[in-house]
Amino acid sequence: MKHHNKINPTSPGSDPSLDETVLSRLAALKAMSVRDLKAEWEKLLGTSAPNNSRAFLELRIAYRLQELTYGGPDRKTRRMLDLLADEVEGHARRKHQIADPRNPVAGTKLLREWDGVEHTVTVLKDGFDWQGRKYKSLSAVARAITGTRWNGYRFFGLRERKQEEA
Repeated sequence: MKHHNKINPTSPGSDPSLDETVLSRLAALKAMSVRDLKAEWEKLLGTSAPNNSRAFLELRIAYRLQELTYGGPDRKTRRMLDLLADEVEGHARRKHQIADPRNPVAGTKLLREWDGVEHTVTVLKDGFDWQGRKYKSLSAVARAITGTRWNGYRFFGLRERKQEEA
């Protein structure tokens, strides 16, 4: 689903009367019937409403109202979301891969001691190698090593530096 309307965005808080209008429209969603919510969906999104829960319809319509008023995600964010959707769906419509800025260059060896055992992970162009097995994420490697869920970047000490440190 792509809605890349060109809108002159304004920031929330920059126009109190506009904010009040948006807030009143959001509050009105709670009083609408499901039939009215579906009609609002069709008006705002230009497609027939799905048979989802009332809460889903309210949340999505509320997002769209704010998106139309204040602007949607920027181009870089939309591109990242499209790439993530391609990855989740298992096919790439684009040739570029998602590159996390926390990833070291391919070939880098990451060392981590866990329970007295030193583990070496090699950064690949499209994933990570640990003990001859390829993983898509550092979190998957950390889970394989520890048996519990970890943020892989935190486990291997690759958290982004704060602005003051940069």
